[in-house]
Amino acid sequence: MSSSLADQGRRVRDASRALALATDQQRVGVLLAVADALTHREDELLAINAGEVASYVESGAGRDRLTLTGPRVGAMAHALRDIAAARDPLFETVDASVRPNGLRVERLRVPLGVIGVVYENRPNVTSDVAGLCVRSGNAAFLRGSSSAQRSNQFIVDLWRAALVDAGLPEDGVALVQDPSHDAAVRFMQLTDVLDCLIPRGGPSLIAAMREHARVPFVLDGDGNCHVYVDESADLDQAVAIVANAKTSRPGVCNAAETVLVHRAAASTFLPALARAVPQVELRGDERTVAVLPGTTPASDDDYRREFLDLILAVRVVDSLDEAIAHVARYGTGHSEAIVTRDDAHADAWVRRVDAAAVLVNASTRFVDGGELGLGGEVGISTQKLHARGPMGLRELTCLKWVLRGDGQVR
Repeated sequence: MSSSLADQGRRVRDASRALALATDQQRVGVLLAVADALTHREDELLAINAGEVASYVESGAGRDRLTLTGPRVGAMAHALRDIAAARDPLFETVDASVRPNGLRVERLRVPLGVIGVVYENRPNVTSDVAGLCVRSGNAAFLRGSSSAQRSNQFIVDLWRAALVDAGLPEDGVALVQDPSHDAAVRFMQLTDVLDCLIPRGGPSLIAAMREHARVPFVLDGDGNCHVYVDESADLDQAVAIVANAKTSRPGVCNAAETVLVHRAAASTFLPALARAVPQVELRGDERTVAVLPGTTPASDDDYRREFLDLILAVRVVDSLDEAIAHVARYGTGHSEAIVTRDDAHADAWVRRVDAAAVLVNASTRFVDGGELGLGGEVGISTQKLHARGPMGLRELTCLKWVLRGDGQVR
C-alpha cells in the first residue's frame, strides 16, 4: 500500500472523530461557508473546469458529466444550503422502550465514520458528497478521475478552508492525489480507514468494486429505467412523461432507457412520441416497427443496455403482467414508472415491481435526492442493505443502542 495514501487515510480517520463530535452549528456553518465560496469564486472554478473539458477526448455522457456551468455551480451551492437547512440527523432517537425490569432502551442515529467515494468526472459530486458527509458528522474521502482532478481539487480546497475556519480538521474532506487505477484499487482496500465505500460510475467501476473492495460498499448501480404506458393512460401525459424521462438529461442514471406500451395504446401513442422526440433514436420490436416503419429493430441487448444517450428501446406488450415481467428480466432495480388511470394497475405496479423507486404518472427523473427533499445524495443505491434508493443524510448514519439502568444485573 502506498505510504502516502495510508498516511492520508489515517489523517482522514482522525478527522472523522472530530466531525462526529462537532456541534450542529459548526457543521451547518461549514456548509454555508462553502456555498458562499462557490458563488463568489464561480468564475475561477469554471475557468479550471473549461480547461479540463477542452482536454477531454470523449463526447456524450462523459463530457456532459464533466462540464460545469454557471447554473450547475449555482445548483451545487443551493444544494448545500438545502442540506444545511435540513434537520440534524445525529443522535435522533429512532425508538425507545422500557423493559419489564426497568431498563430503558433506545436507538440513536450516529455517523458511519469515513465515507469513501470513487467517481468518474462529475465534479459536482465532490461538493454534494462533502456536504452530506460533513452535515451527518462523517469525513469524506474522495477519489475522483484524472479528467476532473483540478476541478475536484479546487472544490475540496474550499471545503478544507471552511473546516479550518470552523475549528475542525481540514482532513474532514480529502481528495486522493493519485488518480491512477492502481491507487483506486488500494483505496478500495483501506480497511483501517473506510467505513463505507460508494462507487459513482459505469459498469467497469462497479465491476472493479466487486472484484477489489475489501470494505463494505453500497452500489450506486446501473439505471436501466422503464416507463410503462398502460392501456388506460392519458396519452398526452404519457408522451410528456416519456419525453422528459429520456431527453431532459439522457446521460444520468434516472433517465428512461426503455418504454413499454400496451398494444391498445400503441397505434396512437407511438406516433405521438416520435413527433415529440425527433432527436431520439427509437429501437423497437416488430410491433413497434409495424406502427413506426423505419424504426431500428431492437435486439435483446438493447433492452438490457443503459444507453445514457438519446436512444430509447421500445416494446409493445399485451398486458400489465407482461410489462412487469419485462422489467423483472431487464431492469436494474433503479427506477420504474407506470402511466395509468387505473388505480388497481397503479397499485399492482407499486406492489409487484422490485426497484429502489417506483413511480405512478411521473417522470423517472424525480428519483433524485434534491427532488425528493434530501438536499442532495451520495448516490442512488440499487441494493437492499444498508440503504436503498437516494442516499441522503439519514442513510449516512447507523444506529447505536443505548441502555440506561439503575443497577440492573442479569
